[in-house]
Amino acid sequence: MTRRTGARVVADMLDGYGVTHVFLVPAILRRTLAELELHHPHIERVVTHGEKAAAYMADGYARVSGRPGIAAAQVVGALNLAAGLREPFLAGSPVIALTGGRSPATKFRQVYQEIDDLPAFEPVTKFNATVDDAGRFPDMLRHAFRVATTGSPGPVHLQIQGNEGQLDTDETDAEPLVEPAFATVPPVRPAPDDQSVTAVLQLLAASAQPVIVAGGGVRWSGAGAELVALAEALQIPVATSANGKDTFPGTHPLSLGVVGTYSRECANHAVARADLVCFIGTQTGSMTTHFWAVPPEGTPAVQIDIEPSHLGRNYPLRASVAADARAALARMLTLAAREPQPGRSAWLAEVERVRADWRSRYREVLTSDAVPIRPERIAAELTSGLPRDAVLVADTGHAGMWMAQFHDVTSPDQGYLRSAGHLGWAFSAGVGAKCAAPDRPVVVFTGDAGLYYHLGEIETAVRRRVNLITVVNNNHGGNQSKRGFDRAYDGRPTEQSRELWTYEEVDFARIAAEMGALGLRVDKPGELAPALDRALSAGRPVVIDVHTDIGVVAPPPVSF
Repeated sequence: MTRRTGARVVADMLDGYGVTHVFLVPAILRRTLAELELHHPHIERVVTHGEKAAAYMADGYARVSGRPGIAAAQVVGALNLAAGLREPFLAGSPVIALTGGRSPATKFRQVYQEIDDLPAFEPVTKFNATVDDAGRFPDMLRHAFRVATTGSPGPVHLQIQGNEGQLDTDETDAEPLVEPAFATVPPVRPAPDDQSVTAVLQLLAASAQPVIVAGGGVRWSGAGAELVALAEALQIPVATSANGKDTFPGTHPLSLGVVGTYSRECANHAVARADLVCFIGTQTGSMTTHFWAVPPEGTPAVQIDIEPSHLGRNYPLRASVAADARAALARMLTLAAREPQPGRSAWLAEVERVRADWRSRYREVLTSDAVPIRPERIAAELTSGLPRDAVLVADTGHAGMWMAQFHDVTSPDQGYLRSAGHLGWAFSAGVGAKCAAPDRPVVVFTGDAGLYYHLGEIETAVRRRVNLITVVNNNHGGNQSKRGFDRAYDGRPTEQSRELWTYEEVDFARIAAEMGALGLRVDKPGELAPALDRALSAGRPVVIDVHTDIGVVAPPPVSF
């Protein structure tokens, strides 16, 4: 047998699984990193300024590439990495975290930086385990990829013995075997049974006012084309969750937009009025359903999901299909010809009316020339100005609200990634997304409150030549919190309430330039399109600092 270090095993296996980037805060797996440079130099080692940023970069990489993103940190930073895994766990994204761990020789002796971090990973992973023998690297890494990619995707954590994972310096006879099938999501596509598919189709055929709600599972399955084809064949309007926004173009006549809490009003209207809701690839959580008010509990529902445990979790079902979204939609399309569809002209006319009413009501702010700039105008400019193959990465909070309500995906080739709830995620995730798709334009939309979290990663993007474009809604405040703090002060805004959500005015374009990026300041709406055009052709990281009106808040979600 050939003896090799655990580091060589890990490096060869990462290469075998098609990994192209590892995001880390040193020092961790030093020997493995050296083996990557010596034997697999195409795998880039991206050193970040924080463990959460490394996790977020791995998450963005995974969501764009469809491959698990790899993040790593030594033992003292492991808890920070665990905090970063909350986002991919909630979003259902395959991130594999590698951290250092305690050594048996020094446990319980107050060794420098010693803490048992393993329990912290338990609530934010699908699988959480230790590697305590170099001979276990092959089977544990295979299992990590297998768990991260199967069913509903999610994070995995492996704690490697040694505060810096020094176990990788040990030698082993173990072979670096890989399972290429588990290198991408989904590795397997469970097929639907015709009886379940027919039951769903019959209920849809009997429905006068059906709506489809498509989620992130449709995105992971790559089932956007099948979703569009089925909606057109059955003439059913489609709303999406924020995670599923790029599965159905917002400019399609049957598109309702994003439904739920960070939502478009006409989507909530139609879903609330539906007499049957077909959930596809969504866990029907609170954000997608506005805390189970859209649709109201008791609304007849059917559901399709790759994870059987998701079926009927929040809405009792008339029928369900446990299968991969693309396989299920393709089979539905084949069998749909057997089920005659009712005329739905009245329902489609109502849907078109609420869509038109929404656009009419907000046309003025979408085209506003007001100074300071309104955020709705930024959303409109991103709708019209992004290239056909661009990826838009949106932060949570107001950034997520503005994009969910006022931005449209205009092409099936465009991508849309959104935060599952962690402010500051978008910029670092955008770096990872651009690493995964270097030939596609990647644009981040965040606010000044979001950018502050990981401002130092601008230097990472510059150093690694990651030509990401970041659009900052800079209103020198976190004004999503305005309403809440006003209520806390008896409904009256005061200087004391304002100090809880306002900041000093900062020029992020100047900061970006100091770090080596191209910084562009935008003060007037007419400057937005030229700035975006310049950024798209800059060939370097760009921060577009858009100074906006702090008094403008996103419309609240509605239920009917």
